Amino acid sequence: MEKYPDYTVEELTAEIPVADYIAGYRDADKFIRFCRECPSYGASWGCPPFEFDADAELRRYESAVIYATKIVPARPLLLSEVQDFIRPERLKIERRLLELERETGGRAFAYVGRCLYCGDKPCARLKKLPCRHPDKVRPSLEAFGFDISLTLGRLFGLELKWGHNGCAPDYLVLVSALFK
Repeated sequence: MEKYPDYTVEELTAEIPVADYIAGYRDADKFIRFCRECPSYGASWGCPPFEFDADAELRRYESAVIYATKIVPARPLLLSEVQDFIRPERLKIERRLLELERETGGRAFAYVGRCLYCGDKPCARLKKLPCRHPDKVRPSLEAFGFDISLTLGRLFGLELKWGHNGCAPDYLVLVSALFK
């Protein structure tokens, strides 16, 4: 566990065969329906619909290392603060995942949310242009139909918490993965 002035971080890891993770934690139809309701659907290169077969992509791998990064703020947060608050941890996680992806020939899955790399520029996908940062942008597990609440509960014994009345929950969890 690492302590910072504004928060504490606990890193948790679980490894599971990809076939088991797909069978026990994936409901692509259900989660893609949720994706369709999001304004990023088809508007971000990290979001569906993808220009490749997600099922075929997943079948290329044997093992999935799932990472749960639990962040406990030192003070209560507003929901409007969360994206900026978790940004430093997201950057660390995504850098590490991309390194592991290069080392293993695997496939990284990052945290769902706004792109970290284009800043305030709208995603190039909106203009039907290629991603500006294809070497960095990775989809989330949710974008491939995985149930993050189930993943957190079964693999880590954690509850996925949601904010209420404009306030963030008492802890946040970033879920990412490396399929290899």
